[in-house]
Amino acid sequence: MANPDTVQFGLDTFGDVQVDAEGAPLTHAQTLRNIVDEAVLADELGIDFFGVGEHHRADYAVPAPDVLLAGIATRTRRIRLAPSVVVLGSDDPVRVFERYSTVNALSDGRAELSVGRGSFTESFPLFGYDFTDYEELFDEKLTLLRQLLDADRAGAPVTWEGTRRPPIDSLRVFPPTETPMPAWVAIGGTPKSALRAAEQGFNLEIAVITGNPMYYKTFAGLYHKANEQLGHPRGLVSVHSPGLIAETDAEARARLFEPWKEQQRLVGADRGWPAPTRGTFNVELGHGSLFAGSPETVARKIAATVTNLNLDRFVLKYSNGPSPHEHAMDTIRLYGERVIPMVRDILTTT
Repeated sequence: MANPDTVQFGLDTFGDVQVDAEGAPLTHAQTLRNIVDEAVLADELGIDFFGVGEHHRADYAVPAPDVLLAGIATRTRRIRLAPSVVVLGSDDPVRVFERYSTVNALSDGRAELSVGRGSFTESFPLFGYDFTDYEELFDEKLTLLRQLLDADRAGAPVTWEGTRRPPIDSLRVFPPTETPMPAWVAIGGTPKSALRAAEQGFNLEIAVITGNPMYYKTFAGLYHKANEQLGHPRGLVSVHSPGLIAETDAEARARLFEPWKEQQRLVGADRGWPAPTRGTFNVELGHGSLFAGSPETVARKIAATVTNLNLDRFVLKYSNGPSPHEHAMDTIRLYGERVIPMVRDILTTT
């Protein structure tokens, strides 16, 4: 049973390129500056967590979440900060640790690290990796990252040897963290991924992109059972899912549909998805991944998800295609001022 006193509530964004009031695209640079303002508002409202995704394509503005989070760190005071997520297979674990331990220093210990295989492939050819090595790259680099995190906690050098990068022979990695960084593995849809997170001693982040969030209850259960069998401490489980909040259900749906449809069209063109329709949208609203509507509607759906999956954290992905910065700010404000208190009340009385 989720503890209403300790469950955390967060926000994250993939940095979807925003539009102005007339629907014209903003620049990537302006979208980045707007995201900083969005994080500042979330911090002021007392929201627990803010995440920023990594993508390398025209419809998203954030290829370097560590740089953006470093900027956010200097303008916020208490909110926890993390990538959502680092595409570890096309990165170097040593550099990943160094970048986020730097963010941890700038934020006075508020940084976290979340890594995954990534749902897009653009980073692999961009950084010179063969996508056919997708699984092997991630598995090996995750093992090295675990060793780096453990060595940092112990104040010890790292010795490591694999097949995908040169070995490391008793070297320190800097800067060491003053406050250890919580580390998460993000998964999309396989039990194997949940078990891998437990085996390597990471917290579990479940990315719900489409479909009913309750489907992932099995994954959370497998993760907890694996930790217990391995003799590990209880790991934390988080769910991230898309949504938008407005004063009424009708207004939220009107604001979300066209940006959602465009996002689905762009992503689906690469993946062979069927064309998005109003019917698909309504299914995702009613029984699927979209947490969109009035504060009351969204709060009820979040509370049910937190309860049924026994979550330690719920994260609302508030950016969903080309929409105005003002709609993002409205969602953040309503989430902090009304939705989170409602969810805590529901959890306390159920």
